[in-house]
Amino acid sequence: MSSVTEPRGETTHPLLERESEVLDIHRAVDELRGSSDLGPAARRGGVLTFAGSAGMGKTTLLYEARRYAAERGWTVLFARGGEQERQVPFHVMRQLMQPTFAAMSEEERQTALGNWYPIVAPALGLTASPQGPSAPDPQGVRDGLDWVVTQLTVRSAPVVLVLDDAHWADAESLAWLTSFAGRAEELGMVIMVACRQEEIPTDAAALRSLMGRRGARPHELSPLTTGAVARIVRETLGSGADDVFCRECWAISGGNPFEVVELAMKGRERGLQPHQDSIGQLRDLASAVKGNGLVERLEQLGPSTVRFAWAAAVLGTAVPTNIVGGVAALGEAQVADSIELLRGARILTVLTNMRRQEVVEFFHPLVATAVYRSIPPGVRVAMHGMAAQALINDGYGASSAARHLLEMHPEGDPWVVQQLRQAARDSFSAGAPDAARRYLTRALREPPDAEDRAEVLFELGSANLLHDPLTTINQLQAALEEPDIESNLREAITYRLAQAMAHSGRLESASELLSEEARRATSARTRLRMQAEQFKWNSVRADEENSPARSRLLAQFAKRLTGRGLAERHILGLRAWDSTLRCEPAATALEYADQALEGGMSWTDQDFGFEVPAVVAIALMYCDQPGRAEELFNKGIVDFELKGWRGAHLSFLYTLLGYVRYRRGRLVEAEDFVRNGLEIAERIGHDIPAQWYAVGTLIETLIARGNIEEAEEVARRYGLANGFPRAIVYPDPQAVYGKLLLAQRRFGEARKQLTAAGRRLDLRGIRNPSWSPWQLDLALAEAADAPKQAAATAAEAVARARAFGVPSIIGHALRVEAATADPTRAASLLHEAVVHLEQSPAAYELAHALVEHGTALYAIGDQHQAAQQLYRGMEAATVCGADALASRTRTLLAAAGLRPRRLHTSEQDSLTVSETEAARLAAEGLTTAAIAKEMRSDAQTVSELLSAVFTKLGTDRNGLRRALES
Repeated sequence: MSSVTEPRGETTHPLLERESEVLDIHRAVDELRGSSDLGPAARRGGVLTFAGSAGMGKTTLLYEARRYAAERGWTVLFARGGEQERQVPFHVMRQLMQPTFAAMSEEERQTALGNWYPIVAPALGLTASPQGPSAPDPQGVRDGLDWVVTQLTVRSAPVVLVLDDAHWADAESLAWLTSFAGRAEELGMVIMVACRQEEIPTDAAALRSLMGRRGARPHELSPLTTGAVARIVRETLGSGADDVFCRECWAISGGNPFEVVELAMKGRERGLQPHQDSIGQLRDLASAVKGNGLVERLEQLGPSTVRFAWAAAVLGTAVPTNIVGGVAALGEAQVADSIELLRGARILTVLTNMRRQEVVEFFHPLVATAVYRSIPPGVRVAMHGMAAQALINDGYGASSAARHLLEMHPEGDPWVVQQLRQAARDSFSAGAPDAARRYLTRALREPPDAEDRAEVLFELGSANLLHDPLTTINQLQAALEEPDIESNLREAITYRLAQAMAHSGRLESASELLSEEARRATSARTRLRMQAEQFKWNSVRADEENSPARSRLLAQFAKRLTGRGLAERHILGLRAWDSTLRCEPAATALEYADQALEGGMSWTDQDFGFEVPAVVAIALMYCDQPGRAEELFNKGIVDFELKGWRGAHLSFLYTLLGYVRYRRGRLVEAEDFVRNGLEIAERIGHDIPAQWYAVGTLIETLIARGNIEEAEEVARRYGLANGFPRAIVYPDPQAVYGKLLLAQRRFGEARKQLTAAGRRLDLRGIRNPSWSPWQLDLALAEAADAPKQAAATAAEAVARARAFGVPSIIGHALRVEAATADPTRAASLLHEAVVHLEQSPAAYELAHALVEHGTALYAIGDQHQAAQQLYRGMEAATVCGADALASRTRTLLAAAGLRPRRLHTSEQDSLTVSETEAARLAAEGLTTAAIAKEMRSDAQTVSELLSAVFTKLGTDRNGLRRALES
């Protein structure tokens, strides 16, 4: 519906006994000036809330706020919740924002909203909902609305946002306002909210939170005293009103300002004498002001007028008079007469909306409620049906009609089902899945025709997927049981049902479903797609009985595929991931990853999901090509943000991007990305997969930076020690917990956790120490009291690392093996570790190995070479943000009598001239010795140049040519 541009007719009586509230309003508005008697000052914003029962003057207070702000030239955004519109998504937001955009052309709106246009325009009612399977998630829409209001506040400051009758505001608008309110102060805007606290719905936690923001109580509006009531009575009925009469007015009204004014106005219309002798008449008059008396007064105006009032109550606020008249089945003359009578009876009035249409509005919500409740139930249901039809016919669309369809009795009407399904699609596009669920649930009760029932169940199940996976499973299983389902629909239901089962922890059921549906499929394409989905969900099953057999089957499948379609590319991507986990040579994983990516992969295809592109990117990272992984994740983040997917999807990608930065040794950036991912995950819920990924990565990053106490606090806050998820999560939570215990020097507990994690992963055939270095951490934990066992553990880890064949994990494993060896052998192992790590992008591991190598060299008496390695290690640790390692190295240098030199660190990613030349020659296939000869340098200098190249470009020697070309 259109927003009303003129306020409801207000009483001319002054605001009595509301002086403190008015003073606070004026003070809040004045503080937006940004100046004071002492000179310029920052604008001070904030939130003001008012609470009181119906008729206590909340609307009048907010009208005063709007008037006072408008007088000073401030921008005023106003909205009012409606009793009949509380189930219409973004009803309040549209009132707030549509006036700003009403005068713009479509092109100007798109320019003003920029990239946010496709995400927020449907929610604001500025465009028809786009067709297609994807839609923004609620958080994405809220973020978009944040941006829109922030831009408006900056451009049109100062801004006062006013929301009346917030207890009737829709849930979507309230969710946005509650989250945005915290920014009011920093933006220099004032938010004012009024509501009846006793009528806040039980499920409106957002509004309760807003009203009690920061523990502050709202302004509670009290009834008027006898003195204030007497003043109103005497101003309306004459100064001669006696005290007994005035006191009786107070007693009858309970000091309710609305009822006092209405009683006094009715008394004046009837010519009531304000004396003690008129108290009987006063009481009769009071009964006609509200409740049954108001209804009786309405009925005296005639049947046509009653029907018009009923239609207005059913349709709600700001509806054009011609539609109200149509629902009431009245002609133009009858509509005009009814409006005149109702306005004279102070029941409703006529205002003008942005489209310059005349719209009706009740004088007070109490009146609207009384009229609505007076409509006989059968008539009310029929009028809702007529209202829905009238709105559709007048071009308002299914979304406007949907709330009326919800009130109708189910009659098996295909038109009703059609409109509800369209309204659900519109709600999805607007980022309001809760409303979509309401509409589809009602469509199912209509019920739909037999041939449409499976499709409605599918749409409803899809709507419930992220909100209630268990309900989704029931609905989609019911959809599959419907007879004669069209094959494409059956396929779509199967994929979504498997997804719901996986999200609710029933991975085995998801696998069995896909296997069964693959057997009954007649299309080879469908069978392939089902098998791809089955491989995907089995790959994250912690309880898979025969994981190696599944890997062998996957390998056989992948050999026959060329990547012609998305299903084939997903299988190839899963093969790349599986070979990485199994510790097959990295070249195998890279071969399949390249095949999967060659034809392109979609991050936003809702049927295929984003899991496979993510694991392909992570496989590239483990194969020492984190630069390529970052490119993929950056593209995914952009795609998600453009779609308005700013929930779990975005959380995963920020976390995984942080994980890549952690592996590259950019620890400060890693921590920042992971904290962003964790923050997004916490806005969605607790104990969800996105949170597990973020918590584990954050703890590993904090340990690498040396912030052990903070890592322990994160583990405690999220209950890392209280149990681990059943699905495969990386980094493995139990192994992360073991690493934390190791960092705390709790060696016995660390051994217990790491041994358990290793046993579990080995049973699944997950043997790659690059994926989970539990063996390396276990060797360090064993070194204190079981050195022989530690050496054996480390040696096995080195063998696995060499089998995988990437420099970063080989270097890491050799560094750990050195910790279990005698000093002379340790120095040799660490030298080899440094050589490998210099050929990798793993800057933190290189820093660690350099420091350990320098320490070992010093122990065997090679002080000159020790100093060189320690200096390099300290510089590398400082660049990485490994503060504890850098500090420890300084201490080692000082203890050895070696003065730390000035650090020559650089944060820039661009290659120097020498680095560029070395990289070019290496990409051509020259060895380090050959490059040194070509550059007239020495091998050590070339190794250091290439190490910088690999770190900056995020690749090893194998991916260098591709990295330089990109």
